[in-house]
Amino acid sequence: MFLRNRSTFAAMLVTILMMIIPTICLAAGPTSAEYGVVLNLSGKQRMLTQKMSKEMMLIALKVDTEANLKNLAMTSSLFDKTLKGLRDGNKELRLPPTSKKRIIKQLDKINNKHWQTFYIIVKRVLASKAVTKEQVARIAETNPPLLGQMNKCVNLYEKDARKAGLKSDPGLAVTINLSGKQRMLSQKMSKEFLLIAYGHQVEENKLNLLETLTLFDRTLQGLKDGDDVLDLPGTKNRTIRRQLAVVMDLWGKFKPFVEIASNPKTTSISSDQVMTVAKDNLPILNEMNTAVGMYE
Repeated sequence: MFLRNRSTFAAMLVTILMMIIPTICLAAGPTSAEYGVVLNLSGKQRMLTQKMSKEMMLIALKVDTEANLKNLAMTSSLFDKTLKGLRDGNKELRLPPTSKKRIIKQLDKINNKHWQTFYIIVKRVLASKAVTKEQVARIAETNPPLLGQMNKCVNLYEKDARKAGLKSDPGLAVTINLSGKQRMLSQKMSKEFLLIAYGHQVEENKLNLLETLTLFDRTLQGLKDGDDVLDLPGTKNRTIRRQLAVVMDLWGKFKPFVEIASNPKTTSISSDQVMTVAKDNLPILNEMNTAVGMYE
């Protein structure tokens, strides 16, 4: 009788623990390392929205069409995979599932309302291997809301990280967010440059481009030396400072081209200028991505 009662008690204890342990783990949330991955990859999603648009604009301008179709297929597939991974987890991407209801709600909104609308355009471009004038207008119309909602999601993750996993160093959450945002800005200014070259809403895109390149320039300096307005503490880490210096060198060569396009007096952009921007934006993106990995 005593043994039977002990067995029953043990079974009940195991059942209770099985119910409690997942709840404890869920409440604990991501570790500091996982927060780094989440902030990196959710931030990278912002960049991918702009990279897809840039690739479609290069196709519209008939620049390395086959290569950019291949790039577009890979970029859109990665965005879709990461968006699902942010919500439900993905071991390959090292993403834990999101447990916060408000972030899940935001991810669902991005997918259902914005990403699926944009993805249809991408799929049609991939199928036809060309971009029409009407599609350029749709890209320009649907891309900003997708970026804006993805940015809102990153900010939610950042707030969550500052409260929990990175509470001992809240400045690091801001730094990972804004260094990751630099990747997006490199692609956003390239997209805006190409929209100007294509002739789509030129004056509006000149203003957008000026704002984008100015923010990129300021944030890059702030990542290195700090910026109170941007809440950037700067860094004394020699390895990261050397990496930021690499980005600064590339930016110094790239900046004049986008500045010319943003100038109200510029009336045309040559094919050579388009080719330069198409080629030189990628090293900035790649080296900035390396810096984000160091922060992560």
